[in-house]
Amino acid sequence: MVMVSDVSFGLEHSGRVISEEELDQICETVALFPGLSLKELAMTVSEHLQWYTASGTLKRDACVKLLEKLEAAGVLELSERQKREPRRQRPQLIELTEATAAGEPVAGSLRSVGAVGLEVVRQAEEKTLWNEYVQRYHPLGYKRPFGYRMRYFIRSEAGLLGCVLVAGAAKQIGVRDRWIGWDDRRRPANLAWVVNNSRFLIFPWVQVKNLASHVLGLLGRRVRADWENRWGYGPVLMESFVDPARHEGSCYKAAGWRLLGMTTGEGLVRPGKCYRTTPKLIFVKPLCGEFRKLLCSLELNRQTNGGGE
Repeated sequence: MVMVSDVSFGLEHSGRVISEEELDQICETVALFPGLSLKELAMTVSEHLQWYTASGTLKRDACVKLLEKLEAAGVLELSERQKREPRRQRPQLIELTEATAAGEPVAGSLRSVGAVGLEVVRQAEEKTLWNEYVQRYHPLGYKRPFGYRMRYFIRSEAGLLGCVLVAGAAKQIGVRDRWIGWDDRRRPANLAWVVNNSRFLIFPWVQVKNLASHVLGLLGRRVRADWENRWGYGPVLMESFVDPARHEGSCYKAAGWRLLGMTTGEGLVRPGKCYRTTPKLIFVKPLCGEFRKLLCSLELNRQTNGGGE
């Protein structure tokens, strides 16, 4: 048994307060199962702790980081097999093909292109095509999204018009967190119920008036149900960041999103790392009427995320 009574760093991780008794159990489990892979060990520890994600699955990735943190603090020692396990995936290389070559110009009014809809991307070949389009035409390119995500194609009778990605929210944004009313305990615990419109692409050959705001309106009305259907719980707030050097965010305003302010351009403080980017406009879109009450609750879970309109 590893003694942990002298641990001085915070025992709160990813929204969970780890008690001294639970820490003893974690150390005992690590000592008992040196032959497990790091991911298998994290699954085992998560199961013992009854530690679940918002969708009800074991919180494996957060537990992997917890185990690494505890090892770095000298509280436990992972086996050589667990230490050798690669921690991060290599960046995905995307080959640009004729499949995503520029299409024929599409211009005019919304009515002229027929009914516009969002189509959930499900099949592997559709995901490959979506990734390629975003890599080719979005200013930020494609980056593998972490955690839960939803890809959409924007489609009309005129064909494909663009791509949308909704993924996990930013871990910490001062303006947003103060507006919600979060404290440092509720934010990490309930962050999964906030999602981020992290990619929004209208293809450059598509020039249709009011298309962007129309698509954002569609997204706000359906993303909660789509997310619940795919991941087992419904988010209550959506956010997005807009680079003011490129766009003013007028389509978000027209779609009923609220402008909260600007990011600072500084990332989360991490030892030995310095992260800066240009400040971005912060837009939010509530997805249910009681979003703030739910996000500030300590009881938010897959059974209590309803809220209603």
